[in-house]
Amino acid sequence: MRDKLNTYFAGKIVRKDLTKLLKEGANVPIYVLEYLLGMYCSSDDEEIINEGIERVKQILAKNYVRPDEREIVKSKIKEKGRYKIIDKISAKLNERQNVYLAEFQNLGINNVYIDEDTIKKYQKLLAGGIWCIVTMEYVFDENSHFSPFVIEEIKPIQMPYFNFEEFVNNRQYFTKEEWIDLVIRSTGMEPNEFDEKTKWHLMARLIPFVENNYNLTELGPRGTGKSFVYKELSPYSILVSGGQTTVANLFYNMASKQVGLVGNWDVVAFDEVAGIKFKDKDGIQIMKDYMESGSFARGKNQIQAKASFVFVGNIDGSIENLVKTSHLLSPFPKEMIDSAFFDRFHAYIPGWEIPKMRPHFFTNDYGFISDYMAEWMRELQKYNFSNAIEKYFRLGKDLNQRDVKAVKKTVSGLLKLIHPDEKYTKEDVREVLEYALSLRRRIKEQLKKIGGMEFYDVNFSYIDIELNEEIFVNVPESSSKSVIPPDLPAGSIYTIATNPETFHKGLIRFDLQVIPGSGKFEHTGFSTVNKDELKEAISYIQANLKRISSSVSFKNFDYHLRATDVNSIGKFSGIELSIFISLCSGILDKKPLSQMVVLGSMNIGGAIIGSDNLADSLQIAADSGAKRVLLPAIDMNQIASVPADILSKFQLIIYSDPIDAVYKALGVE
Repeated sequence: MRDKLNTYFAGKIVRKDLTKLLKEGANVPIYVLEYLLGMYCSSDDEEIINEGIERVKQILAKNYVRPDEREIVKSKIKEKGRYKIIDKISAKLNERQNVYLAEFQNLGINNVYIDEDTIKKYQKLLAGGIWCIVTMEYVFDENSHFSPFVIEEIKPIQMPYFNFEEFVNNRQYFTKEEWIDLVIRSTGMEPNEFDEKTKWHLMARLIPFVENNYNLTELGPRGTGKSFVYKELSPYSILVSGGQTTVANLFYNMASKQVGLVGNWDVVAFDEVAGIKFKDKDGIQIMKDYMESGSFARGKNQIQAKASFVFVGNIDGSIENLVKTSHLLSPFPKEMIDSAFFDRFHAYIPGWEIPKMRPHFFTNDYGFISDYMAEWMRELQKYNFSNAIEKYFRLGKDLNQRDVKAVKKTVSGLLKLIHPDEKYTKEDVREVLEYALSLRRRIKEQLKKIGGMEFYDVNFSYIDIELNEEIFVNVPESSSKSVIPPDLPAGSIYTIATNPETFHKGLIRFDLQVIPGSGKFEHTGFSTVNKDELKEAISYIQANLKRISSSVSFKNFDYHLRATDVNSIGKFSGIELSIFISLCSGILDKKPLSQMVVLGSMNIGGAIIGSDNLADSLQIAADSGAKRVLLPAIDMNQIASVPADILSKFQLIIYSDPIDAVYKALGVE
């Protein structure tokens, strides 16, 4: 492998342990370090490498500006009159003076004049800034409005020349496995430390670099390296730390007529999604429009851009419990929990399947110089490999237009990364297609929980054209264990309730404690929304308990009823009948039927209130592991709207009134 690299990619590879060695002493992106290593250490000769390391160390020691030594560096520029530094530079337009002014991140100076030609040549100076090697001069003029520090020459740290045809041609000398390992090593990871599944996830992190307008999220535990490649690997990617952002910064500044980050970077990654906030009310809507079409409207202008969006964040706690009780997009801020927003995501990498980074996970072997890798990934954005699917496969009927688009973009991205020469087999495409389907299905499974039956079609599949065989693709977490246990104590009942403000539905569990007493009733887990429902349920059981059993009296016991919002929907209503059944079950000391969910409710007079959306309620019941559904007869007129495969999962128990519901819920004839 090393011989092949030296033969076909001489001068374009670097030993990654050298990067690691130097990275510990300088807080600069990896592509900056490897730019220097590529200049001085691109050899297999240990003597040349050692000399090169010393040279790079000297350059960093002499020219890299450490924030704690900024005053020393400023003094050197002043005393010597001319001095070369390595720093991150950004610029902005000063409207009052009609000039561009630069700011140096580590040197800590601003108000430095920078000419228009440099700005036109390097637009990223206006959008977050770029690392440069800068020759500085010091010219003091007491009449000048600008800083005495003057930019004499500026050289962005990026490759001066890239031969794409040579790169594509040299891919043929490596097997698929060798190439995947090479790409992973080029990101600093050692592929031999990971299983095949993890390797696919590490490759998927790179899709936004090769696929325009690709929308990706990765959520998982801390310390798995989610944001690493977006911050360190490429000069064409920017990592936006979690916090407030503006439409002007991200999309378009109406005052300065400048396009924001999406027009100047290939990848815009948002770190810590939980902290994302827009100062502008229309920020999320503009983001949705852009994620759908790659364009957005500001004023009279319709602006196109190609930047991909990546959203990374942390998931705390057990994935299995989260799947049971909520959805896997819950770390996003409340304002973004919207099915229309998430439906624009092309893929969801399961960060919980990637191990936390340990020292031995980082490679000491050779990989591409980061800057070289950034260039070939950027060049691949011009191509589309998605038609590879149609040569061998058709996508199944459950995939809608957005699903198809998402899967095709993921397939195209992975094929570009693994087979940039387009020399792939049917099995190569199959492997990529199945993985792509799983990434999109993970999004769709969450949409089903957030948006209901609109996103019911999640049984993703593809058809092998040659064999006329349909293959279904699952996601591991969708087969989690049932939420509803097979055996419940007397007084415990599950029901489906609705948030009266958001109209989201969710599973609610009631648990009742009954002790001898005088009819005292206490409750926990309820909100003010439930005040009337609780009161009416108590009134109804006091008036009708004798119709169920003449041998018991409500006033002979004290009660404590606890509600658990299993799916975290917030406020909930439509629970009066379930409270009544729970109280009857507790008073009679009679267990409810196994794995049963109660649907429907009642009013103070005992009239049954049907489900407002039976299909959605049954979908939640199915996802929760229910085997029986206590269903109001009034809901039978909605049965036709429920897909047959959902209905087939339950034993439907039909009731006509509250007393009938109690008898059937407790299995009493």
